[in-house]
Amino acid sequence: MRDDYDSPWKEVLEDYFQEFMRFFFSQAAMEIDWNKGFQFLDKELEQIVRDAELGKRYADKLVQLWKINGESAWVMVHVEIQGEKDADFAKRMYVYNYRIFDRYDRPVASLAVLADNRPDWRPGSYAHTLFGCEAGIRFPVVKLLDYVDRWDDLKDDSNPFSIAVMAHLKTRETRNDVNRRKEWKVELTKSLYAKGYRQKDILNLFRFIDWMMRLSDELETVFWEEIKHYEEDKQMPYVTSVEKIGIKKGMQQGMQQGMQQGMQQGMQQGMQRNLEETIRKMSRKGMTAGQIADILEMEVRQVENHLKK
Repeated sequence: MRDDYDSPWKEVLEDYFQEFMRFFFSQAAMEIDWNKGFQFLDKELEQIVRDAELGKRYADKLVQLWKINGESAWVMVHVEIQGEKDADFAKRMYVYNYRIFDRYDRPVASLAVLADNRPDWRPGSYAHTLFGCEAGIRFPVVKLLDYVDRWDDLKDDSNPFSIAVMAHLKTRETRNDVNRRKEWKVELTKSLYAKGYRQKDILNLFRFIDWMMRLSDELETVFWEEIKHYEEDKQMPYVTSVEKIGIKKGMQQGMQQGMQQGMQQGMQQGMQRNLEETIRKMSRKGMTAGQIADILEMEVRQVENHLKK
């Protein structure tokens, strides 16, 4: 199975953006007036990056917020989740930044989280010069690999992104050891209760863990059995109740899709038989091909009108 690092990060960024800033960029977070809220500018970002394809993008977010002094501020967050060095990464950060400024006449803070597995790759600037003219950008960078040596701090931290970082690191670490991954998935899921999260946060963060730490069907069954027993002991059946609901919904959707496909197939076969019979009857009456086509066209229109109703 191919691990999915991209989608879970996109979702957790939206769910916990304030916590993201406080966890990774604490100095900037202290300058933000969180009481005024913030807004994701997804449409604006789509317009910016649509024609700026300089490589893979992962978990990009453009956010409008307000500083403590009352000024509006735009923040471009980029989580780069590539296993290999990307020579164009710093250039892409520069391109996105100046495109936002050029289109909306707003300065924007570009922030980067590097989730790759190369300790020596730490791009934090881009510049080019010509004839004494210099242009470029310097941007703050966080490296998830640095948290490997801060595991105890992550275990004690209640910020949701402590879980996200641990899950990400262990997913990479166990990509060739599925049994070990199952053990870490169980441990990280249990830690959601140990950290004292609310039910909503437990479910949100479990979704991140479950989405990222994929298992085979056999190991997934073992995982659910262990979590079921754990939740029974805790008398907090949060995760397993969601699993049951998911299974029920999946069965219902499967039945509905099967019924719809069966109905469509039956309708198509019935219409085909009726069409063939109609053509035979009209041919026996001596109608020409043109007359038959006109009648069939009229009948098709009647069926379409009936379906619309």
